[in-house]
Amino acid sequence: MSSDGTRGDILDARALLDAWRERGADRLAPARFQLIDAMERRAAAHGGEARRRLDGRLAALVQAYEADLDRAAAQSAAIAAIAALPAVPAPAAVPRGPLGELADALTAPAPADGDASLAAELRAAYPELPVLEYFRGVWSRVSADRQVRQSQEQVHKNAGPLNSNQLVHRTLSLMRELSPGYLQQFLSYTDALMWMEQMAAAAAPPPKDAPRASARKTARGKAR
Repeated sequence: MSSDGTRGDILDARALLDAWRERGADRLAPARFQLIDAMERRAAAHGGEARRRLDGRLAALVQAYEADLDRAAAQSAAIAAIAALPAVPAPAAVPRGPLGELADALTAPAPADGDASLAAELRAAYPELPVLEYFRGVWSRVSADRQVRQSQEQVHKNAGPLNSNQLVHRTLSLMRELSPGYLQQFLSYTDALMWMEQMAAAAAPPPKDAPRASARKTARGKAR
C-alpha cells in the first residue's frame, strides 16, 4: 500500500493503520481514518464470505486514503520547492515623464541657498488663499441647491409616486435634509461622470454609413 506497509494481504491493514497513526497521517482526514480503523476491526471479527466482503470494502477505503496521502505529500513538496526559490528582484524604477518632473518641481521645497526655482516662483506668484476653501464650500452648496430645484421643476404636476423624475427629486431632497455634505459629494461625482461621458462621446469615431446596396437594388427595381 505504501512504504510503511505491504501491498499483499489485506490482513496487514492493521500494521499499515498503526504506522499511519504514528507518523500523524490520521490527521489528514480524522473521520475517514476512524471509519477505516473501525472497518478493519469489524473485518477481523468475521470470517468466510462476510470477511471477504468486508476485506474488499476495507481495501478500497485504504487505497483511497493512501492516494490522498500521496497527493497531500506532493502538494507539500511543491510548496516547499516554491518557497525555496530565490526571491524575484524588484522591477527597476520607471523613469519619470514630463508630467512627473513638473509635479516634482511644483512640490519641491525651496532651496536652502536662496536660489530661485520654478516652484518658489510659482508659490510666490500664486500664494495659497485660505478664503478659497470657504468659497468652494459656498459654491458647492449653491450648486447643490440649484440642482435640487431643477429636479423639482422636471416633476410633472400629475406625476405619480413611482415617476422617475419624482423619485430623483425625493432622493435629492432627502439627501439634502439628512446630510448636505453627502449631497454635495454625490452631485460632484455625478457631474464628473457626465463630463467623462461627454468626453468619451466626443472622442469616439463617427459611425460608419450603412451599405446602400439594397437601396440601389430597390431603385433599379422601380426603374424597371
